[in-house]
Amino acid sequence: MASPRLETYCCPNRDGATQLVMNFHPEVFCGVCIGSASVSLLLTILQLLPKKGQILRKMPKASSSSTILLLISICDILGGLGVIFRSSVWLGFPGFIANISVVNGTDVWPSAFCVGSAMWIQLLYSAGFWWLFCYAVDSYLVVRRSAGLSTIVLYHMMTWGLAVMLCVEGITLLYYPSLSSCENGLEHAIPHYITTYAPLLLVLVVNPILFRRTVSAVASLLKGRQGIYTENERRLGTEIQIRFFKIMLVFIICWSSNIINESLLFYLEMQPDINELPLKNIRSAALITWIIMGVLNPMQAFLFTLAFYGWTGWRVDLKWRKREIPWESMSSSTVGENTYPSPVNYQSNIHDSKKISTTDSQQTDEAISMLSEGNTSGDDRLTRSSPIYQGW
Repeated sequence: MASPRLETYCCPNRDGATQLVMNFHPEVFCGVCIGSASVSLLLTILQLLPKKGQILRKMPKASSSSTILLLISICDILGGLGVIFRSSVWLGFPGFIANISVVNGTDVWPSAFCVGSAMWIQLLYSAGFWWLFCYAVDSYLVVRRSAGLSTIVLYHMMTWGLAVMLCVEGITLLYYPSLSSCENGLEHAIPHYITTYAPLLLVLVVNPILFRRTVSAVASLLKGRQGIYTENERRLGTEIQIRFFKIMLVFIICWSSNIINESLLFYLEMQPDINELPLKNIRSAALITWIIMGVLNPMQAFLFTLAFYGWTGWRVDLKWRKREIPWESMSSSTVGENTYPSPVNYQSNIHDSKKISTTDSQQTDEAISMLSEGNTSGDDRLTRSSPIYQGW
């Protein structure tokens, strides 16, 4: 799981709230983290592997949207590996971990492992948050025809730059002036928690707004292409809207427990004595959400692949052929335009007008299909006469 409490626990003089959750059946908690992360990791890899019987066609290049979705899955996989490694060491070497609590200890390796593993987990999940934000931005720019593969470089700079900068800044403020005195006041911890949860809150607040505007722009594009809004186009717009809803639903399910848990722990930190009897229910709620975090945070990798691609099946193709994500057919009216050849005796101005209209329609098809790629529900509607298929 990913929580700023992991870094806080590396302080020998940690606060009482952190001590409460980290000492609550650590063997059970680490086992839950290992089990959840292992299952999620295996199912995620299974989802991403090519499958037997899948329709394969040549595709010259991937879109920025598909690249971002793959990078989100990679960040989740690497973050899950960090969770498995950290929890395994905690279970396998309890004496090694116990040295973290020794103030002014001479062995620096336990603290180095604690800080390094916590930073690895936090950095990868934070980068995943930034990539998810970039996906919302890219989806909106695609329908506005302002994005493409060239913008992926800017996304890399923003995602990794902000993730590293916030992580280093938060750790520096937490451990200042030294690891042994990092929890002498909330002025050390609060900036660290802000830098940790800033990208998470950004996705929760901004992504739904961008997704909503993207869906509205898609509807306008589909209506403006032919001047009508057919049933096929309405169905495609609905599928894109459902896809965005699934993405946000998975994100809220996996990370809402972190916000609740952190709010409860901060409330406990404000109390003179967190062991008072009136605070029993709050302590219980904090411990319950702590275990829930250990289950849901690593499961994000697998749940996101379900939201992105749906269930791809068990039949893995180990021949490692390049897989193309099926493209959606736009509408029957668009298919009909490319079925019959146009006459050759048109006047030049009419021919130029049709050429511009066809180019604009193909650009719209490419923009919409980038948003719907990965959706396998439209395989039976894909035809070779579709302009999307011919354009790629």
